[in-house]
Amino acid sequence: MAEHAGPGTRSAVITAPPQREVDVVVVGAGPAGSAAALEVARAGHSVVLLERGPYPGAKNVYGGVVYGRVLDELVPRWWEQMPVQRWVTRRSTMIMTPTQALTVDFRTQAWGGPPYNGATAHRSDLDGWLAGLAEKEGAVVVPSTVATGLLRSAEGAVVGVRTDRPDGDLTAKVVIACDGVNSFLAKEAGMFAGKPAGHVTLGVKETLRLPREVVDERFGVTGRDGVDIEILGCTGGIPGGGFLYTNLDSVSVGVVVDPHGLAARKIRPEELVAELKRHPAVEPLVRGGELLEYSAHLIPEGGYDTMPDLVGDGFLVAGDAAAMCLAAGIWLEGVNFAIGAGMYAGRAAVDAIRAKDTSKAGLASYRRMLDESFVLGDHRKLRRVPGLVLGQRVQQDYPALLCDLAQGLFHVDNPRPKPGLFKLMRRVMKWHGIKARDLLSDALTGVRSFG
Repeated sequence: MAEHAGPGTRSAVITAPPQREVDVVVVGAGPAGSAAALEVARAGHSVVLLERGPYPGAKNVYGGVVYGRVLDELVPRWWEQMPVQRWVTRRSTMIMTPTQALTVDFRTQAWGGPPYNGATAHRSDLDGWLAGLAEKEGAVVVPSTVATGLLRSAEGAVVGVRTDRPDGDLTAKVVIACDGVNSFLAKEAGMFAGKPAGHVTLGVKETLRLPREVVDERFGVTGRDGVDIEILGCTGGIPGGGFLYTNLDSVSVGVVVDPHGLAARKIRPEELVAELKRHPAVEPLVRGGELLEYSAHLIPEGGYDTMPDLVGDGFLVAGDAAAMCLAAGIWLEGVNFAIGAGMYAGRAAVDAIRAKDTSKAGLASYRRMLDESFVLGDHRKLRRVPGLVLGQRVQQDYPALLCDLAQGLFHVDNPRPKPGLFKLMRRVMKWHGIKARDLLSDALTGVRSFG
């Protein structure tokens, strides 16, 4: 699979001074794009929000949980409006081998009331809600429209986009690219030049219908309380992980895996999901579920070091298009980073337009706001983690080690005396061929990253 593939020389040059039709064009009505359009419209500037699907959310797959606190800045009392399936009050990390499962399970009712922590939601509902907020403030949402390329001035600044509509050119003072993980606009603008290739994973998900009372009983929740389970060691030796979370009257189960690993193993992703559903620790939770949806989506998981340049002349990049997805093992987040980045991109565009300077220098406040916020703060802090959590030892060796260690600790083997913890640890390390120096090195990397 080619990295950073896509068009790079399709920009159309406008030789005459462009007559800007709108102040801002945002490409992509996902969380980043809608947040950007909302900020621009709220400031009283004209903004067009282009969406290639027939409606915002139509082309999205939701495979996780949304953390909404960033919305405190954007939508007051957002929890009274956001389309939520369940509020996550129980979060588990399950480490498994084909026959074992070790689960760290945490629950708190502190997450079951305002301002809440995390929620499960359907992306079609969430994206539609955010785009609707932008529309109410004056943004013009144009669905079923693909931005096929950039428009540039003779000096090279981005001055709009070309679309697949018959009257397709749309000029603007600022273009904000929120066109997803495979952002052709960011590539065309040269924002990835000199950057390392990003790691992209493939998320595949099944949504299974189950009666609400069955979901409540199996996962031990009531009302709108919900469960998010992240899983390690469930992908047949292919780098990645799994997930299982509750909706109101359904559950979502799936895996996120390296597509190169899939190709090397010559296995289809739905086979991995089927294997996960048959696992003894998962099967009782999903038994009898009726398949409502099967979906797949690429996810940028390369982290901070694979992000493109974020600011150009007349041009900003946000969300998945800028690889703003955190895959750090215990933290798997993306929508919150997209909302934050979109919000700051919208504010930077407004500031630059008011200052009558939409050059790279005039838009530089975008990068500054990101640097001062959780968006780049978290990614910078955890920049070494993708290399750690996607490695062979964390993906395959350590799950087996931890499960065998737990089995040894809890196994009663009378009349033999119980083994000491360190003796047991040395034994399972030898079984799995794990060297102490590798374990120590990975532990230090983890402490430095998460500490």
